[in-house]
Amino acid sequence: MKNNKAKLLAVAVAMGISTQASAAIELYNQDGTTFAADGHFNAFYVQTNNDANGEDQARVRMGFLPNWIGFNVSKQIDDLKVGGRSSFWVTINDGNTQNTDTAIDVRQFYGTIDGDFGQVLFGKDFGLYARSNIFSDELLLGTGLPTPVADEVTLGNISTGYPYAGPRAQITYRTPVSNGFQLAVGVLDPESGETTAANTDNAARLEAEGTYATEFDGGKFNAWIGLAAGENETNNVDARGIAYGARVAMGGFQFTVSGFDQEGISTVFASDLLATEADTDGYLVQAAYQAGDHRFILSHGETDTGTYEDEMQSAAYFYNVNSNLKLIAEYDIADSATLGQDTKQFAIGAALSW
Repeated sequence: MKNNKAKLLAVAVAMGISTQASAAIELYNQDGTTFAADGHFNAFYVQTNNDANGEDQARVRMGFLPNWIGFNVSKQIDDLKVGGRSSFWVTINDGNTQNTDTAIDVRQFYGTIDGDFGQVLFGKDFGLYARSNIFSDELLLGTGLPTPVADEVTLGNISTGYPYAGPRAQITYRTPVSNGFQLAVGVLDPESGETTAANTDNAARLEAEGTYATEFDGGKFNAWIGLAAGENETNNVDARGIAYGARVAMGGFQFTVSGFDQEGISTVFASDLLATEADTDGYLVQAAYQAGDHRFILSHGETDTGTYEDEMQSAAYFYNVNSNLKLIAEYDIADSATLGQDTKQFAIGAALSW
């Protein structure tokens, strides 16, 4: 993978949900204009053992999500609602070269126009392809796949079940929700537009996602399908992919299945195009049970590159102290050729969101 270490560092301040937090604190609401803030903090005590190199390590680090603070604004003007979101993501694990080398990255910075026609989003936001695969991961607030670099987040099921739908500059249109269905179509900035020569490296990326959600007696069901198409003109590679999934919840149980099949797209970063039209695929299967404030999760994910398989098994326990604070314990067994790991990991920590 090209610039693998730099790309993994980008993940360290990239992960999180793209929608505004439901528990956002409203700071201003007057004359049709609102301004609110949301945020997330987390830290884990992590014990890892790498069978490949015999390394044992105990750390305090971030989980799958870094810490963030986000700001949301909206204003009703006649028949249109205009708004926007900016969010700032922070690693709590400083680099090795400086004691205060904490990274801050802007993962979202976009405007929106809403009306009877739906919504137009313009700016920087998470991609559409494989977006719901990752946001539906039961381990989103946990840890998941360990990373070998000290000042980064863990990776959830990135490369062991789905690629990461990284933030890109985009113009995206979303239809209104009709009978539970919604369609999003966007044009996104490619991986690199001018790496080797101006405007000749990559073509603009096209992505789309269709979602469906419904409720039935005692339960809920939702499903999604995402598509991506791009071109690496330097290597004459046509890239395309399909990502899909479904979730059903009933009587305290929740089951989630997702997968992807793609050509010419990285199994780690969905925004990255390969130098060949390599065919890769993967899936993630998860079961969860909620009993009051207690949630139990089992997870299995795999990604097949054609030459090797990355996989991870996980078990996790979440306890809701209250509506904002969760205590989390997780155990993972990962076999990842992509990241050069054969690792067992135990993590215990807390996540606070508002």
